[in-house]
Amino acid sequence: MEKYLCWSAMGISGLLLVVFILDFVIGIPFGGLSPFVSIVASLACALVFFLGWDAYQDVR
Repeated sequence: MEKYLCWSAMGISGLLLVVFILDFVIGIPFGGLSPFVSIVASLACALVFFLGWDAYQDVR
């Protein structure tokens, strides 16, 4: 069960990371509303991805 939680956290945060980077670079899907929000959200997604990976290493 813990492995699936780690994988799902990494998958969702990775997907959102791609979405926020696309928003920052080309303005899709949110129309490039705020570059600051895109950068902060990208950093938060990267942090959650790292935490999921680190937890997966402990579970394995």
